[in-house]
Amino acid sequence: MSINALQGKRIVIAGSRKTDEMGMVIEKQGGIPIVRSLQGLTMFDEELLEEPLRNFAKQGADWVILTTGMGSEQLINTADGLGLKQAVLDRLAEAKIGTRGYKTSAFLKRTGLKAVVSTDDGTMDGLIENLAAFDFEGQIVWIQLHGESAPKLVRFLENKGASQVESVLPYKHVPPDAATVEMLLSELAAGTVDTVCFTTAVQVHYLFKHAIESGRKELLLNIFGQHIVAAAVGKVTAAALKEYGVERIIVPELERMGALVIEIGRYYEQAEGKEV
Repeated sequence: MSINALQGKRIVIAGSRKTDEMGMVIEKQGGIPIVRSLQGLTMFDEELLEEPLRNFAKQGADWVILTTGMGSEQLINTADGLGLKQAVLDRLAEAKIGTRGYKTSAFLKRTGLKAVVSTDDGTMDGLIENLAAFDFEGQIVWIQLHGESAPKLVRFLENKGASQVESVLPYKHVPPDAATVEMLLSELAAGTVDTVCFTTAVQVHYLFKHAIESGRKELLLNIFGQHIVAAAVGKVTAAALKEYGVERIIVPELERMGALVIEIGRYYEQAEGKEV
């Protein structure tokens, strides 16, 4: 790949973290970074965890499903502040544990716990597929979530006969600035950008939610299908795009922002001389 693979390309960064670093990588390849944050704010609310943690410390669960490394760490840190750390760790050790993603697996290694089932691809579908081999009839399941609910996972567990499914979601959400989302939609419609880099599934959801509410979902799908490239940092974010009907998605093998920019450069080199 040439050093100027993104020459003149206007690359939108939809995230809010490390935008300067990502912008520098884009500029090094000749591209023009444009920050349009669709992330919104996800604020951790410790109070929302107190009652679920106290109940878990007393009663435990047959299964515990951990979906993010950061959220799992916050569970333990909050339990520590409540004087429940050892009790929570003991209950975790007694339960069958399912994990999603490599960061959650790393959390287990640090705490000396072991998973019965895991999925390293980071997708909820992958986790459900691996859980399908197990019997949940009459089981109590405790699910740690991060920024979003997981209705598909909950339905799966209930359909498998789980007697109780509790989702712990200790976050409050503040959507991104509506003017920023509208500005990006206008730029996409006008064709004044070339690629949108999504670094989390939340960004995808906010963009399409705004498009749906304003009657422009089909327009957005046509834009991504014909003119502007959607790029996702990993499989979870790509899965969110696919859920809305986006078919052409650039996804790097290594789920890192730098790798994503390199993959975009490769795409444009291969597509040189063709309409994209």
